[in-house]
Amino acid sequence: MGTARTRCFGTGDELYERYHDEEWGRPLEVSADERELLERLALEGFQSGLSWLTVLRKRPAFREAFDGFAPDVVAAYDEQHVRRLLGDARIIRNELKIRATIRNAQALVALHEAGGRLESILEEHRPDEHLAPVTAGEGLSQSEESRALAKRLKALGFTFVGPVTMYALMQAVGIVDDHAADCWLHDAHRRRTDGSRSPVR
Repeated sequence: MGTARTRCFGTGDELYERYHDEEWGRPLEVSADERELLERLALEGFQSGLSWLTVLRKRPAFREAFDGFAPDVVAAYDEQHVRRLLGDARIIRNELKIRATIRNAQALVALHEAGGRLESILEEHRPDEHLAPVTAGEGLSQSEESRALAKRLKALGFTFVGPVTMYALMQAVGIVDDHAADCWLHDAHRRRTDGSRSPVR
C-alpha cells in the first residue's frame, strides 16, 4: 500500500491510490490518432452506474479487447466484433456501451478526416477560472463547460457523452483540477499550473 496521505479518493487500494497519485487530474500525453482519449471516453462511459475502481481493474482487459483503442481499428468493428465483446467476461458486457465505443471511434475518425482534434475541443472547453472543492464530497458533478462539451460532441456524432460523463473526463485529463484542498496533491498541482494553463498534451 502507499504511504499515509489524505487523498480525494483511493486510499486503501494500491491500484486506486496509484491512479489518484500518478494519473487523475494530470495532462494526458496524446498520440496522433488520439487513442488515449478514445480510451478515456470509452471507460468513462462504461463506468456509468458503476464504481471507477471496477473499471480500473478491468482496464488491461479493455485495452486488449478493443485493440488498444486504436480509433481506425475500433471504427471498423462489425457485428461479429460486437458478439465477441459481449462474450468477453473480462470486460463490462453492456451492449449499449460497447456500441457507443464503436460509434465514438467512428466519430473520432470522421473528426480527424475533417482536420479536427478531440484534444483541441477539450481544450476549448477549459474554464477560465475553476475553484477546486474544499473536500472531495463537495466537488461538482457537471458544469457549464461540461454541458457545452457534451452538446458539441453529440453534434459531431459522439454518444454516451452526457455532461456528467464529460465532467468526469475533464477531471481525469486535467482540463479541470479537482484535487480537493485537503488532498496532498492540491498544493503540488497549484504549483505546477500556477501562471500557465496545462493543456491535454
